[in-house]
Amino acid sequence: MLEKLLKDYNTELSSDGIDGKRLAERFDAISKIGTVPEGGVSRKGFSPEERQAKNLVISWMKDAGLTVTEDAAGNVFGRLKGNDDTSSIASGSHLDTVPSGGNFDGVLGVLAALEVAEAWKASSYTPEKSYEVVIFSDEEGARFSSGVFGSRAYMGLVDDQLISILRDSDGSDLSTVLKAYGSSLEAFKNIEKRDWNFFTEAHIEQGKLLEKNNLPVGIVSGIAGQAWLEVEFKGLAGHAGNTPMNDRQDALVAAGRFVSELEKLPPKVSDTAVATVGKLTVTPNGANVIPESVKMIVDIRDIHEDTRNQLIELVQDRAETIAVDRNIGVTASVTSRVKPIPIDDTYKNELQDILTDMSIEPMELPSGAGHDSMNIGLELPVAMIFARSKDGISHNPKEWTSLDDCVTTVHVLKTLLEIQMKK
Repeated sequence: MLEKLLKDYNTELSSDGIDGKRLAERFDAISKIGTVPEGGVSRKGFSPEERQAKNLVISWMKDAGLTVTEDAAGNVFGRLKGNDDTSSIASGSHLDTVPSGGNFDGVLGVLAALEVAEAWKASSYTPEKSYEVVIFSDEEGARFSSGVFGSRAYMGLVDDQLISILRDSDGSDLSTVLKAYGSSLEAFKNIEKRDWNFFTEAHIEQGKLLEKNNLPVGIVSGIAGQAWLEVEFKGLAGHAGNTPMNDRQDALVAAGRFVSELEKLPPKVSDTAVATVGKLTVTPNGANVIPESVKMIVDIRDIHEDTRNQLIELVQDRAETIAVDRNIGVTASVTSRVKPIPIDDTYKNELQDILTDMSIEPMELPSGAGHDSMNIGLELPVAMIFARSKDGISHNPKEWTSLDDCVTTVHVLKTLLEIQMKK
């Protein structure tokens, strides 16, 4: 990985204390933790591999002069004391991965935040406010099938009801997992928040918009809030040979029409809204039986809560209309609803100015994926920076962002943080 990162690197980007070679070496070192035979890396949340990656970054934090602490959820904080140590601003991401994942998702955000501290150290710059580099645990949710887990725990969003049902693939509950990780459930329930007044996260785009526009870096306009709508069409099972076509109550025909018409609904409410059906459960699922029931989850997202909720209503209405037309029943229930996090214009405008000064066209784009910032943004102002993803590939061994784009992202992050230091 190191040779590939450095092969076409523009060394002129190593400036103002930012060292592209150091960044590449750190990507390479982390990429060796959790490698799997089928390709890529697997560092499940709260696993020995995630712990090893954290420990490696902690060693780099200490070398950079940061004071390191860790909370009961395994979230790591490396603090650089500022002239005013009564509050701090923070930046970071995560080091865990999906199974057979890539080497940039999450890792870029952690290493970019650390590289800013390294750059300040190299230039003998003492920030006005204290600064914290953050590693959140189990962002991908691979341990408990419950995403952005570390940041949710940090924000106090993991309640007793959720704790009571959490089990990993081995059947271990949260208490058992935390004990093996060197923590405890009692401490987990009493995590204290830090003294942050701003949080920002650098991340790979995981999409193709920046690549299509030939831009190394983009400005996140908002983080989409996800809602899950469970839709079930209920018809009548019958023999595939003996039931005439004009006398059927086929749930799958209704579901097929619903899925095909779904893509027309998001543009009615917003140019950032999306809706997806990725899984269908057909009952009785026999080759010669007319389907009696089709159950699905509709994943609905937008960066604006009002239009996201409008889309939910449109989807429910469309399901009901189709059910009436097909003379079958339907239920549509919201099973999950996460608040979207729009980014304040103040930070988007600052990033536009930063990119303009760097002769990069400022482009805003929504984040359809969830990130740790979405939990922090429930209470604090947040900003996000996206780096270009090759072919838009992510959660895959082929995931790639060039070193040029990674270092450019660090420059943007550093300038944004320095602006916040002056406020």
